[in-house]
Amino acid sequence: MAAVAALAVPASAAVAGGSGGIGAGGSGAGTVVPGSKGEVVNGKAIAPADAPPEVVAAIKAANKIRKKPYKYGGGHQKFRDRGYDCSGAVSFVLHKAGLLAAPLDSSGLAKWGKRGKGSWITVYGNPGHAFAMIAGLRWDTSMTPGNGPGWSEEKRSGRGYKKRHWRSL
Repeated sequence: MAAVAALAVPASAAVAGGSGGIGAGGSGAGTVVPGSKGEVVNGKAIAPADAPPEVVAAIKAANKIRKKPYKYGGGHQKFRDRGYDCSGAVSFVLHKAGLLAAPLDSSGLAKWGKRGKGSWITVYGNPGHAFAMIAGLRWDTSMTPGNGPGWSEEKRSGRGYKKRHWRSL
């Protein structure tokens, strides 16, 4: 995933907060990691210090639903649900980042935004599955811990998926 050029933030500049949440640039108490790639710690994503507000919001939203169970069709009729499927989980984080007005299924996500990889957020969609790469971390419902949406630092092949992004993100 391409990184946006920005000034490097030394590791000693990372902001630590007591809540265990995330935050950057005044977006709330929490922790950030230096640079432009997030990290997964105890199943939660930590936003990178260089991340734009939309990326921080997407990560924060994903962390809120990461322990929800997998539910086929979950997140399709409404963003808040008891469980989420792949496209419902991706739709939720895009909505909370201000990038999506209504939930989309995986085929809809394959047409969302603009073609190609984004610098910070890339959505991968095909008729059978959707996942996203956000700040270098994979947000997915498969090949992640638990039985619902979760984070992974391991990449997944994008073969067979349409790659989409939103503007400069």
